[in-house]
Amino acid sequence: MSETIMPEGVIVKGVGGLYYARDPQGEVHVLRAKGKFRKQRITPMVGDRIRFTPGGISDEHGWVEDILPRDSELIRPPVANIRHIVLVIAPEPAPDYLLIDTLIVMAVKQGIQPAIVVNKSDLDPTLFEQVQRDYACLGAPMLKLSAQTGEGLEELRQLLRGGICCFAGQSGVGKSTLLSAATGLELQTGEISRKISRGRHTTRHAELLYSGDYCVLDTPGFSLLELWEGLEPIQLKEYYPEFFPYEGECRFAPCYHLSEPGCAVLQAVKDGHISQARLERYHLLLSKAKEAWRNRYD
Repeated sequence: MSETIMPEGVIVKGVGGLYYARDPQGEVHVLRAKGKFRKQRITPMVGDRIRFTPGGISDEHGWVEDILPRDSELIRPPVANIRHIVLVIAPEPAPDYLLIDTLIVMAVKQGIQPAIVVNKSDLDPTLFEQVQRDYACLGAPMLKLSAQTGEGLEELRQLLRGGICCFAGQSGVGKSTLLSAATGLELQTGEISRKISRGRHTTRHAELLYSGDYCVLDTPGFSLLELWEGLEPIQLKEYYPEFFPYEGECRFAPCYHLSEPGCAVLQAVKDGHISQARLERYHLLLSKAKEAWRNRYD
């Protein structure tokens, strides 16, 4: 007797214990999760690749049977398998580089590839050159765009193809405008509240939206609290590739690259090999990491 082959799909939305999964043909199925996931303390997430049993004539819903291995996952919002987080900055409003650096660390920590997009480049062509200098060490895609003139939109389309992508950045940098111009999708993307490091309160749920080859996450926002969970302060430097060539050359080990005598990273900054601004923002994040680590049991 041949084994039944279960169809596969991707969870695009989860509301009230129901999961909406899209199969390769584009049909959406309403599912519930099998009890085994509760026993295993696993909750299906938007973005999960799954095997499922479709609902039948007598069943109003089907069942999530298996959750395939995740490439990445976030807890707030609960989403899995994001390939790229597209970080958008612009000349107006003035770039918040601390927010960008924070999101880069969060993304890399969770196995998500960051990409940096400079929008409104027609207003200040020099901003992209500055971003290239400061972030070349990341090896991440960097795009110069203008939703108004169309510059760079084809490069953005190429970046967005072939996996789940999401957009993040300050309010007013043109995330929704860029996305609509590139894919035709319309998002109601939430912002990040930097004062409380949480996504703003909203009743909306994360949802995957499809348009041709594009799959984009529409989310009420990202929680930056997740960055600090389980992160020992000494580990923060592991997310700064520009530090890597100097590891092991400092006088003291471990070295936080803060103010230690004989620190090779601090010397590299003085010699102009590492961005002074990036180092200063690293120090600010290091202070936050130390505070979070001290308060981790509160």
